[in-house]
Amino acid sequence: MTEEWISVSDAAELSGYHPEHIRRLIREEKLIARKFGPLWQVSYSSLRDYLTLAEQSDDRRRGPK
Repeated sequence: MTEEWISVSDAAELSGYHPEHIRRLIREEKLIARKFGPLWQVSYSSLRDYLTLAEQSDDRRRGPK
């Protein structure tokens, strides 16, 4: 199975997070991302896993606004 990659802006739109927050999660290595040419792409499965963890967290600050 091949990994599905989505742009930072698509990840932000799907998650409800601001694109800069997605970039912060990439820097903190909470999301898997790779650079394809000039653009960063996020692993869709890592985004999905992060959102699942955020949803299960008691800390309501982890969810999108």
